[in-house]
Amino acid sequence: MEHDVNEAYSLELLRRTIAEGDQEARAELQQRWNEILLGWLRSHPGREVACRRESEEYFIAMAFERFWQAAIEGQVACQALAEVLAYLRASLNGVVLETLRTNSHPGESSRPTPGEPGKPRVDDHPDASEIWARLQTMLDDQREQRLAYLLFHCGLKPKEIVRFYPQEWSDVQEIRCLRRTILQRVLCHAN
Repeated sequence: MEHDVNEAYSLELLRRTIAEGDQEARAELQQRWNEILLGWLRSHPGREVACRRESEEYFIAMAFERFWQAAIEGQVACQALAEVLAYLRASLNGVVLETLRTNSHPGESSRPTPGEPGKPRVDDHPDASEIWARLQTMLDDQREQRLAYLLFHCGLKPKEIVRFYPQEWSDVQEIRCLRRTILQRVLCHAN
């Protein structure tokens, strides 16, 4: 019963943050979820290398920033706390992976930090949330949607997906095959 009350309260705080811009609700949620993110970060396989470059606080702050941006733009399903936390975890993972990529290719960054000039970001496109929503309708399989997110939103290569998500993906060939299927569906819908 307590879990249901906490979930309902967290979802209400989330609603107030998104719909009303309630900064107190936002701060309370961040305080409630901070330890969860810290646990995820500390168990991330790339944490040691990433934290040589940035602090834990940086990763947490950037993950929240991405999460709030996506939530406000309507890209996060807010019906269940598990869905919300999954997106928050993906946001954290994206920040860590970008730091690792930048670290492995000094001087290159696939995504500029907020306020910094650089390559345009996919989610900076004015129609990004509409594009993502349309792509999700083309992909009725959860696994394909997840792969599309990792490939096209996070910008990961098949080998990176296998390396960072071995519990979900173990075969580069399967990823390439699914990527082909996804692209074929997109092309079919474009005609």
